[in-house]
Amino acid sequence: MLTALWLRLGSWLGKLLLIVITLGLLGWALATAWFAWQHRGPVAAQEQIPAGEAAMTQDTIRTAIKIVDQHRENTRYLRDAHAKAHGCVKAQVQVLDDLEPALRQGVFATPGHTWQAVMRLSNGNAYPQFDSIRDARGMAIKLQDVPGAQLLPGQQGRAEQDFVMFNHANFFVSDVAEYRQNIAAQADGQKAMAFFPSWDPRSWQVRHLFIALATLAPAPASPTQTTYFSVSPYKFGSANAKYRVAPDPDSCPAYTLAEQNQKLPNFLRNALSQQLSTDRVPACFVLQIQRQNANRFMPIEDTSIEWKES
Repeated sequence: MLTALWLRLGSWLGKLLLIVITLGLLGWALATAWFAWQHRGPVAAQEQIPAGEAAMTQDTIRTAIKIVDQHRENTRYLRDAHAKAHGCVKAQVQVLDDLEPALRQGVFATPGHTWQAVMRLSNGNAYPQFDSIRDARGMAIKLQDVPGAQLLPGQQGRAEQDFVMFNHANFFVSDVAEYRQNIAAQADGQKAMAFFPSWDPRSWQVRHLFIALATLAPAPASPTQTTYFSVSPYKFGSANAKYRVAPDPDSCPAYTLAEQNQKLPNFLRNALSQQLSTDRVPACFVLQIQRQNANRFMPIEDTSIEWKES
């Protein structure tokens, strides 16, 4: 009798498990179909500025200042994000001699031209932590002695152009409104609320949470061995474009980095110093440009959407 009872229970649990799996697969298929239907081209090629964006931007700046004050160490102020730098290094950005005409825009207008630059490599967290901890990894390139008028008021004396990137192709927020809500939750110490702002399931940002988790990558062997993405698009002549910087070791002298002790808190800084300072071997990257095709789903107003290459 007991054996028969266990067999019935096992049969019932097996059927229940099959139903749950079937419903889960059906839900996944429906969600995938809905997402594909909602996210299809064509899309706008011109910026659509929502009402109140300027005010939201100012509010975000105030929150960032609040985070900086929270992280202050006596007289030492840290950034609100990417607080820990592995190093700021001298760099050169060379425009290809045979760059196709359509890509000859802005600082890339003159084939063969070489820009002097400074590159900052960093971890993404607002608190400096061990490099071995999963984190975003950032790259910022500042071109120097760039002619032309600055768009921002009060910046006319600056002759620079910045490229700001990190190690994932899309961002964990869609727009300024979401970023404002996300950073405010983190500033208040409510990280869970960053992606679940209310009890209303319609406000939950589950997909963005998974993007954020994917961004928190294991540490590379060196900051020079990571690919970086601009995430947001920028004006590129009359087009819109995103940037990507990928390692290009074939353009530099052959080099094998000595194995680093990843238990050390700053081993990425050590790896960078080992190659560039101790061994005096340059690191090479290729800076790539991806132009928007407005007939496909490549929106300029949603940074959580990756622009597919094909």
